[in-house]
Amino acid sequence: MSEFIDGRMLIGGELVESRTSNWLESVNPANEEVIGRVPAAGPEDVNAAVEAAAGAFDAWAGLSMTERATALRGYAQRLKEEGKRILDIEVRDTGNTIAKLRHDVASAVRGIEYFAGLGTELKGETIPASADALHYSVRQPYGVVGRIVPFNHPILFAAKFGAPLMAGNCVVIKPSEQSPLSAGVLAEIVRETLPPGVVNIVTGDGAGAGDPLVRHPLVKRISFIGSVPTGLAIQRAAAEVAVKHVSLELGGKNPMIVFPDADPDQVAASAVAGMNFAWMGQSCGSMSRILLPDSLYDAVLERVVAKAEAIVQGDPASEESGAGPMNSRAQYEKALGYIQAGIEDGARLVAGGTRPEGPEFERGYWIRPTVFADVTRDMRIFREEIFGPVMSLIRYRDVDEAMELANDVEYGLTASIWTNDLKQAMRAARDVRAGYVWVNGVSRHFLGTGFGGFKNSGTGREECFDEMLSYTETKTVHVHV
Repeated sequence: MSEFIDGRMLIGGELVESRTSNWLESVNPANEEVIGRVPAAGPEDVNAAVEAAAGAFDAWAGLSMTERATALRGYAQRLKEEGKRILDIEVRDTGNTIAKLRHDVASAVRGIEYFAGLGTELKGETIPASADALHYSVRQPYGVVGRIVPFNHPILFAAKFGAPLMAGNCVVIKPSEQSPLSAGVLAEIVRETLPPGVVNIVTGDGAGAGDPLVRHPLVKRISFIGSVPTGLAIQRAAAEVAVKHVSLELGGKNPMIVFPDADPDQVAASAVAGMNFAWMGQSCGSMSRILLPDSLYDAVLERVVAKAEAIVQGDPASEESGAGPMNSRAQYEKALGYIQAGIEDGARLVAGGTRPEGPEFERGYWIRPTVFADVTRDMRIFREEIFGPVMSLIRYRDVDEAMELANDVEYGLTASIWTNDLKQAMRAARDVRAGYVWVNGVSRHFLGTGFGGFKNSGTGREECFDEMLSYTETKTVHVHV
């Protein structure tokens, strides 16, 4: 049996329990066994973390860019060294397959190193506004930044705080209560490598930790990754306290727009890969709506079903597993509810939708990768984000209808366009209302290119220079000479 994980929070450079004396237990979603616990923070803990960040701010902001970069690179190196330990914990805590999770620590390290090299680019401007004065601007940090991160990539989202730190801010991070155990390792690494108070980590649920962090008057800059309803709640709560800069990377109901000249084999393979079944569809960028012309519909459907049914589902720690369980009971029940809604609304269930067979699947949050055919725009599975392993195939008649269907949801995070016609591809990329678009590709992120959404999929961009700029305020200075 694996070791029980007894996590701690990080506040002011110290590993601590909660002032509430309460704990959150975490279960392995593959078998529902309790595998660890973390402190359940309350408002007093959050306040202590914010005060620690505020206390560390002047010294951290007073460092040179070279000094900040050196500290961050040292932190990134320790994170990399602890990669195997983190991987073992996250496989058990999330249900995500080891083959996919292996890349998360490496991606976090790359992101930290990227921003460590950009510090000297935080430049202001000189403006020739008058003949008798020097007019210039400088960029300065906000102070204390709150970051609330989701369950699907726990260490990746919690650990990549290079942008706010290089800009001179100090940070309070709240990991997801659904997969919090790797945050304890992150707390140890931060304690070893960064000055006390520069990064603080508080674990707990939304009411006990998330809401107090959003509402704290010293936290003027907030970053959140998660669902649209929670993003809306964060905007409301923040606005009730002070004027705050809130960036949101929210959900998606992402279209894969396939044109008649596309190859059905490539389309099917990319649709299944882009649906992120290896994460059980628990990825905001998943290609959950496949828009197909009549000429390709049957051919792609046949291939998609075959590929979905061929996915090997099993122990997430096995290199052979192509999919694990859902992350939590709540996500599992939500996905089952949408599968039932698809059936009730008249869609045709052509793959999955049930628990896999076998004694190893009797406990845990297991669902077979699921595909619906003949989905129409009036159905809930067309319009609403499921965040589960449910793909919908939709017919269209012509290009105008395809683009109308693609844009006919409240979301606008990602989109994929498949065609060999360059003019068609460029027009579709222009017209689709999404913030991140692939042409003849899916899923891959490219560091330095801004990731974020249109419409209700969010505000702001991450993984790029604009992210670091977003953690600064502009000050204009006029010097009369």
